[in-house]
Amino acid sequence: MALVGLLPALAQTSESVERQEDSVIQQYSLPRSTPPAPVVRPPSRPATPPRPAAAPQRSSPAPTSPPAPTSRPAPSQPAPSQPAPAPASQPAPAPEATAAEPEPESTSAAPALSQYILQFNRSPVVGNALQMEGILSQARLGFTRPRHWQVESAKIQVRFRQSPALYAERSNLTVRLNNRHLGSVPLNKTADEIGNVLFDVPANLIEDFNTVIMEVQQHTSADCTDPTDPTLWTEILPDSQVVLNYRPQAIALDLTNYPYPFLDRLGLEADQLTYLRPQKVDSSWLTASGRYQAAASRLSNGRPIQTRLVNQLDQLNGQDRLVIIGTPAEQPALGDLDLPFAIADDQVLDGDGAPLPDSVGVLMVTTTANGEVPVLVATGNDSAGVLKAVQALVQPADRQLLTGQAALVNQLSEVATPDPRDWPGHLPRDVRQVLLADLTTQDGQPFQDQTVNGLPIPPAVEIPLKALPDEQILRGSKFTLRYSYGPGIDPRRSSVSVILDGQGIGGERLRSADGGTDSVTVDIPPELVTPTSSLAVQFYTFPDVAINCGAIPDQPMWGAVHSNSSLDLNRANVVDLPDLKRLQTGFPLTAPQDLSQASFVLPATPSDGDILTLLQVSGRLGRLSQAQSVKLGAYLADGLPNEARQHNIVAIGLRDGFPLPEVIQGGAGLVLSNQFGRQLNQTQMQTFSDEAGVIQAQVSPWNNQRLLLGLIAQQPAGLTELQQVFTQDALFSRLAGDTAIVQRTTPNPSIFNQADYQVTTLSQQPTRTIDRRGPITRAIAFLQANWILLPGGMVLLALLLYGLSQLFLNRLSRPEGIQ
Repeated sequence: MALVGLLPALAQTSESVERQEDSVIQQYSLPRSTPPAPVVRPPSRPATPPRPAAAPQRSSPAPTSPPAPTSRPAPSQPAPSQPAPAPASQPAPAPEATAAEPEPESTSAAPALSQYILQFNRSPVVGNALQMEGILSQARLGFTRPRHWQVESAKIQVRFRQSPALYAERSNLTVRLNNRHLGSVPLNKTADEIGNVLFDVPANLIEDFNTVIMEVQQHTSADCTDPTDPTLWTEILPDSQVVLNYRPQAIALDLTNYPYPFLDRLGLEADQLTYLRPQKVDSSWLTASGRYQAAASRLSNGRPIQTRLVNQLDQLNGQDRLVIIGTPAEQPALGDLDLPFAIADDQVLDGDGAPLPDSVGVLMVTTTANGEVPVLVATGNDSAGVLKAVQALVQPADRQLLTGQAALVNQLSEVATPDPRDWPGHLPRDVRQVLLADLTTQDGQPFQDQTVNGLPIPPAVEIPLKALPDEQILRGSKFTLRYSYGPGIDPRRSSVSVILDGQGIGGERLRSADGGTDSVTVDIPPELVTPTSSLAVQFYTFPDVAINCGAIPDQPMWGAVHSNSSLDLNRANVVDLPDLKRLQTGFPLTAPQDLSQASFVLPATPSDGDILTLLQVSGRLGRLSQAQSVKLGAYLADGLPNEARQHNIVAIGLRDGFPLPEVIQGGAGLVLSNQFGRQLNQTQMQTFSDEAGVIQAQVSPWNNQRLLLGLIAQQPAGLTELQQVFTQDALFSRLAGDTAIVQRTTPNPSIFNQADYQVTTLSQQPTRTIDRRGPITRAIAFLQANWILLPGGMVLLALLLYGLSQLFLNRLSRPEGIQ
């Protein structure tokens, strides 16, 4: 990649990069002076009354006003070790942003104090209540602090119910934050009484990543407590909350900090990306926007992204992060922004006032006129330059070179397309013997020896066993577990079990009271292994002395799983298409992982609903893939090239004007006809009205090893339902068969109640088996699957050989003169 950035200060050290910059500077003149870094000043927002969370309302394709923020946006996805609660029921957050290295301009008036209320029910582990059972029990909840927040005070309110059988003088609840004690309270409430305690939190105790730790000690008598007594319980209620009082800080924009503040990994709400729709939507803009959305989803690390389109800058609100993609002719609003590079006559000019070459991409960061919304601009004097600018943001190797307020992108390194069967996080391809050290855990690190301790049931050791989505695990696959355990266990009651997706598949008793190292081999049931499977090793370590009155042995019980444990996998590269269940892993659209074999096609004049559906689908594919680039393509119906027809195709649109009507309506299965008509096999009916969205998958007519996915609706409301499917994990996980019909069952569905959506799945399309095994492997697999024919075949073969031998012997035994 060759680029030049507009810097507030020089910061380049690499000689090779300097030489590349010098060569670019000789061609393109930079602005005469370096303007001060643009500064975003997020607006303050006081706390608002709680409102029920709901899915986005159905709206016209081009909303004239931004949607009201929900009280609890889609649940978030922090790191497994610190699960962050979902959006607060009383949100008062300022836009997600962070303090950049350049100092923002000083301001005389400090921002007003804002408040954010983060309820415990944001975490999926809480549910209706967080259960704490036994003599000693601990629960943890994590939350983050957005980068641009200066927390001035905080409180933690814990509401709880307890068992009336608890002995108050020996039972208590202790709350800690980041391993600092906030206080303890006795568990002395009656059966109908709700405990309510408020802890003050020092402001300097709030960090980027925070963990609330709640511990209970529970007894039922003054002398002796049975640790298995079911009356040892306390419930932390879901309306417990963390209250943060903060002042939003100004943010100096710099490409060095990208993707912040457009994406904030510390944000407590969903990131909000807003695209400015160009005057004319073409294939180049759709491709660039789809690639950017996929890359943004990867950078969000699983956090939800709310996406919308606006036609004018006055439709923005303080929560938006604006993305402008296109040439100055396509985006006239660029002329209303304060940009480092001047724009005149619909062209971007260099420092001497000359138009930049068409092949040069331009990246710039700025703000709206009121300074509340950050703006990311990817432009150029031609669509080739615009796409090059977006690609610099998409490719990690090139993105790390960006700095300053602007960058001219002259050249980009071509990133090789990975193998279609190279899926990070899944089983290594084309290998039969796999060590656990060859697998990657959820945090992307190789599996290492893991030790767990606890009495008598420590936490399970999780092992990823994600099969490749285009393969099958066959009979004869085995898992050899190599493990160790400590001394002091009771061999009669202690054991180790191997569990696959919640089902036990084997185990053995721990043999030695003195501890040691051992191994066990279990068969892997092939029908249980899926692309999302995981193994769990559960130790049961009962001590060799009885647990009396809650007394804990002075020697801890522990077990360890070693990384030299191995998998012996009998695998076959066989897959049936179409299958929406496999789409939950992205297959086949994400094979290869850079999405180079995925093409979108939209109507010749796409609506906002069509474009938003494209962005949501590309965002989901970005979340499901990992690669060093994004190479998907998007086209209008009248410009779909023959090369793209050989790819996996996603067709989007309403029934009237659908980009590929002859394929979708001419195939088997459900057919949508005019005037809200539906036909399935010989059944025909007409509905009034049809607001459902339909997902149809079939084998591509242009390439029988590719998929054609149709996202179709009778009305724009149906496209909104399809967008929700690819936005909400719970809805997306319900896809199955080859056809899915999605419709809300209530006018204002909650994103937390999946009963508010009805998903009907059908299997009507003819399937095709893609088998990439060799002929010998296929023959062996055929005999294994049809072994009952083997005895009969052997008899027939023996009879055939016997007949041939008799003919040969009879010919030899004839007298010499007889013919």
